[in-house]
Amino acid sequence: QVQLVESGGGLVQPGGSLRLSCAASGRTFSSMPMGWFRQAPGKEREFLAAIEWTDSTDYADFVKGRFTISRGSAKNTVYLQMNSLKAEDTAVYYCAAKRTILPGPSREYDYWGQGTQVTVSS
Repeated sequence: QVQLVESGGGLVQPGGSLRLSCAASGRTFSSMPMGWFRQAPGKEREFLAAIEWTDSTDYADFVKGRFTISRGSAKNTVYLQMNSLKAEDTAVYYCAAKRTILPGPSREYDYWGQGTQVTVSS
């Protein structure tokens, strides 16, 4: 129904930056509510950032000031700019989207990408 494809992950040194991209296709609509999550081995998936259909944004406290979520000119494409990366940021990063703009639980998403690996190491 909706496919999400992340890209932009890779190996980066501590203090470096990466920009992740997420492209949505299929039964999409303009300005879908979307978010970014990550999961490290042995840890639970954790919320990073969200952008609503209004383009308001929300961030986990531990990434505020370092990570920025934004939309591209194509409104079903989102980015996650990650600066000042730390070794603790190493994880698989996932893009997610909601099927509706109706109010609901902030952290419940309907569609998920396959994930892209981000490794922060010297």
